[in-house]
Amino acid sequence: MSVAQTLPLIVATPLFGAAVLVGAGRRLPRYAAEMLGCLFAAGAATLALCASAATPSSTARPVEWLGGWRPHGGASVGIVLVGDRIGLGLAALVSLLALAALAYAWRYFDEPPRRHAGSFPALVLLFQAGMCGFSLTGDLFNAFVFFELMGVVAYALTGYRVEEARAVQGALVFALVNSLGAYTTLLGIGLLYARTGELGLAQIGSALDAHPGGPDASVIASFVLVVTGLLVKAAAVPFHFWLADAHAVAPTPVCMLLSGVMVELGLYGTARVYWTVFAGPGGIPAPAAHRALLTLGVLTAVLGAVMCWQQRHLKRLLAYSTIAHTGMFLVGLAVLTPEGLGGVALYVLAHAGVKAALFACVGILLDRFGSVDELQLYGKGREHRWAGALFGVGGLALAGLPPFGTALGKAVIEEAAGGWATALCVLVSAATGGAVLRAGARVFLGLGPVPESAAAESRPADDNDNADADAADAAEETTGKEEEPETRGGRLSRIPDSMLVVPTALLAGALAVGLVPALHTGIGRAADAFTDHAGYLTAVLYGRSAEPAPTPPPHWTMAGVLWGLLATALATALALSAVRRPERREPTRWAMPLRRLHSGHVGDYVAWFLAGITLLAALVV
Repeated sequence: MSVAQTLPLIVATPLFGAAVLVGAGRRLPRYAAEMLGCLFAAGAATLALCASAATPSSTARPVEWLGGWRPHGGASVGIVLVGDRIGLGLAALVSLLALAALAYAWRYFDEPPRRHAGSFPALVLLFQAGMCGFSLTGDLFNAFVFFELMGVVAYALTGYRVEEARAVQGALVFALVNSLGAYTTLLGIGLLYARTGELGLAQIGSALDAHPGGPDASVIASFVLVVTGLLVKAAAVPFHFWLADAHAVAPTPVCMLLSGVMVELGLYGTARVYWTVFAGPGGIPAPAAHRALLTLGVLTAVLGAVMCWQQRHLKRLLAYSTIAHTGMFLVGLAVLTPEGLGGVALYVLAHAGVKAALFACVGILLDRFGSVDELQLYGKGREHRWAGALFGVGGLALAGLPPFGTALGKAVIEEAAGGWATALCVLVSAATGGAVLRAGARVFLGLGPVPESAAAESRPADDNDNADADAADAAEETTGKEEEPETRGGRLSRIPDSMLVVPTALLAGALAVGLVPALHTGIGRAADAFTDHAGYLTAVLYGRSAEPAPTPPPHWTMAGVLWGLLATALATALALSAVRRPERREPTRWAMPLRRLHSGHVGDYVAWFLAGITLLAALVV
C-alpha cells in the first residue's frame, strides 16, 4: 500500500471505531468499550506515523483522489487528500493526544444509567476523525465539513455532563460563538466559489494566480471571512471569549484535546489557506497578511498573559495560557517565512504535550479534592509528590526552560520575528509559566501565608464568614471551589496509575521535541514545502513535485538558550513573589476592565465577534 492510499484510512479508522462503539456500546462492558476506543485511536496514530515515515522526503506531497477522480488539465471535481509532512505530523499529533485522553479517562466517568459505555470514547474518536480529516484535506469545502464535524463533537464533549447546568451553559457559549465563525467561513467559501468556480485549495489558488493584478473586493472579503472562522477556533483576540468558559466546565480529558490540538488546528487552517490560496500574485499581499496576523498575535499574547496571571480557577488559568501562546504562534506565522513556520510547528508539538499534562494534573486535584481553586487547595497536594513534580516541570516547560521543545520553538520564533518579538515572548512565557508555578507552589508545597479561604475550612463558619465569602465570590469570576469530581464514585482515595503515567509520557514527549536533531531538520524541510505556493499547486494538480530552496532548519542557539533561561528565571521570581504576598480580597484594580470584558454574556461575545471581523478587514485593507 502506497503512502497516498494510507491517507483515507487515517480518517476512516476512528470513524469506523466510533460506529462500532455506538452500535455495540450497550452490549459491551465498560472496560471493553474503553479498550476498543484506545485501539482505534492508536491505529490511526500508527497509520499517520507510518505514512509520515514512508514519505520519500520532507518536501514530498502524497496525493490521493478519492474514487479515482483525478484532475484533467488542472480541473477536477474530486475529493483530494494531501499528505505533506506538516499535515501528516499534525494528524499523528491529534491521534496520539486522543489516545492519551482516552487512556487518562480509563474507567473514568460515573456515567448516568441512560448512557452506554461507548458514548465517551465514540465522541472522542469522532473528534479525532474530524481533526485528522481537516489536517489532510486539499478541498476548502471539505475542510469546512471536517472543521464543523470537529466543532459539533467538541460542543457535545464540552457539555458531556449534561445533567449539570454550568456544563450546558458553557457548551452553549462554545456552540454559539463557533457557529458564528462557521457561518462566516461558509460565506467566504461561497464568495471564493463565485469568484473562481472552484472549491479545491490548489484550484482556487491557481484561478487567483491567473489574475495577477492584485486582490479585488471579493478576494479580500473571502479572506477575511474564511480566516475569521479559523481564528475563532484558534481563540485569537477578540474571538477568544468562548475558550475559558468551555474549559471551566469541560471534563479534563476534553480540555486536554481542546487546548492541546483543537486550538492549534485553527492556526494550521489559517496558514494552510493563506499559503495555498492567497499567497500568489492574485491573492492577499504579504504586507497586509503580515500586518493582520501580527496585530492579532500581539493583542492575543498580551491579553492572554494578563488574564492568565489573574486567575485562581486552575482550568481557566490554563485556558488563558493557551490564548497567550496562540498569540505567540500567530506572531511566528506573521513572519510568513519557513523559519517562522518551523518555529511554530516545533512550539505547537511541544506545547500540546505540556498543556495536556498540566490539565491532567489539574484533573487529579479535581477528582481528589473536589476543587480547582488555587487558594482553597493550599497545601492539600503535599502528599501527591509525583503529581506535584509533574505540575512544576510543566510550569517550567511552559515558561521556556531549555531543552524542552517549547523553549526551542520560542527561540526560533524570536529569531525569525526580530528583536521586539524576543521581549514579547519572554514576558508572555514568564507570565504564563509563572502563574502555573505560583499555583503549584501553593497547592503542592504550601508556600506562603495560608489564604483566608483555606483557613476558613479548618474552623467553624459563622454568618459573617458566609456573607464575606458570598460577597467576594460575587465580585470575581468562577474560582473553582466545590466542583463536582468527574471520576466514578466521587472523590478519589487513590490516584489511578493511568492518571500519572499519561502526563509523565506527555512531558517526556515535549522534552524529546527539543532534543532530537533529526526532528528539527525534518520540520525545517517540511516548512519549506508548506510555504511553497507554486509547489503545492503543481503537486496536487499535475502530480509533479519540485524541491524548494532549502532554508536553515530550526536549531538551538546560545541566544535562544539564554533567553529561555531568563524567561524561566522571571517566571520563578514572579511565582515566589506572588505566594509571599497575602491573599487579595479584591481583584487587581488595573485588571478590572479586562475582567469585565469577559462577562460571560453571549451578547457581549457576539458584539466582540463583529468588532473582530471589522478589525481584521481594516488590517487587511
